[in-house]
Amino acid sequence: MILGVGVDTVQLSRFEAKLNETPRLKDRLFLDIETVDASVQTLAGRFAAKEAVIKALAGDSGLEWHGIEIGKESSGKPVVWLHGSTAKIALQAGIRKFHLSISHDGDNAVAFVVAEGEQP
Repeated sequence: MILGVGVDTVQLSRFEAKLNETPRLKDRLFLDIETVDASVQTLAGRFAAKEAVIKALAGDSGLEWHGIEIGKESSGKPVVWLHGSTAKIALQAGIRKFHLSISHDGDNAVAFVVAEGEQP
């Protein structure tokens, strides 16, 4: 059963400018593992994915940036892993799995998330 959906788009040039203006922003938004060898394009897509996950979870106040990890499977398919209080919020909402798609076109990155599970 679909319990939530979320979508977000990020303008790469604006995102890169914000990262340059605020040097600690990358550390506040991403886990170290998410930034290893990651281009601005990759980080923008991961940021859009995190925003989409937050929207799929209805923006609960207990969500944490570091509680949402965006990675990829060996096949290259993007994946969402939750940690800490963010994982607990998803479990309490009955969410057991996320489906994630990230796409880039020109100066934009877009992410779409479907939260799947059973209502508690």
